[in-house]
Amino acid sequence: MLSSHLWIPLTLVAAFGQTLRNTLQRGLIAEVGTVGATHVRFLYGLPFGILLCVVVFAATGTKPFVPSLSFFAWTALGGVAQALATGLMLAAMRTKTFLVAIAYTKAEPIEIAILAMLVLGEVPTPWLVGAILVATAGVMIMSWPKQGTTEGTLRPAALGIASGGLFGLSSVGFKGGIIASGLGFLPAASITLMTGLAIQTVLLSLYLIATDRGALSKLLKAWRVSMPAGAIGAGASQLWFFAFALEPVAHVRTLGLVEILFSAAVSRTLMKQMASPREIFGIVLLLAGVVGVLNG
Repeated sequence: MLSSHLWIPLTLVAAFGQTLRNTLQRGLIAEVGTVGATHVRFLYGLPFGILLCVVVFAATGTKPFVPSLSFFAWTALGGVAQALATGLMLAAMRTKTFLVAIAYTKAEPIEIAILAMLVLGEVPTPWLVGAILVATAGVMIMSWPKQGTTEGTLRPAALGIASGGLFGLSSVGFKGGIIASGLGFLPAASITLMTGLAIQTVLLSLYLIATDRGALSKLLKAWRVSMPAGAIGAGASQLWFFAFALEPVAHVRTLGLVEILFSAAVSRTLMKQMASPREIFGIVLLLAGVVGVLNG
């Protein structure tokens, strides 16, 4: 009974950790650029991903793992999609407030529900579909531009929505990798995370070497401020993956919309960006949708 509800606290803590990581990454954009800031979660997350995997395999007595082609393909899909999604999200943050930029990405659960149904065979119930729509509507209301401030909104909106779609695709890819591993939920989640981080680190490092070695050099020199983002990101991702292994991805990512509440708190306390009455109404809808998911 406990294991059937374990995904809920895992998801909540993961969403909070993701908010902290996004905040740290956002602060690095000016110093190392958008691609460099994107690479922080992978380059500095990989050592922690390896450590987590070693600890989990040792604690569960799991034998050495030989990845199949299917496992590698699913995980590579998740890794590439997540890297692109992170870059688009950070680009959106450069032109809009932290809260609104995050909100634009949160059409993701609808896209995930469709992808998971088509690709993984995870068919949502009518109740879950309704809860996802209500929660997403709340996020969209929160992110809708104020009257007279539509100028310059189209680009961050497009970046954020595209980012959300790619985050959805990455969740489906990682869930496919977890299933293809054939392991128990703990080692399956850990090996998928480690493999995904390794793929992302190699690809983005090669990209920066080819296009912007200066950004990579700055990123390596900024290890003191980058290491916390990598550690928090790896920890949050590990919890997301544990939750994916236990529950359909549409459930997990819809509950993960509570990240927008954490982002609102960050905006208010760290960036002095106050929530408007409209945004508060959106929060109420979001919470109603989350409650629907938990009771679906």
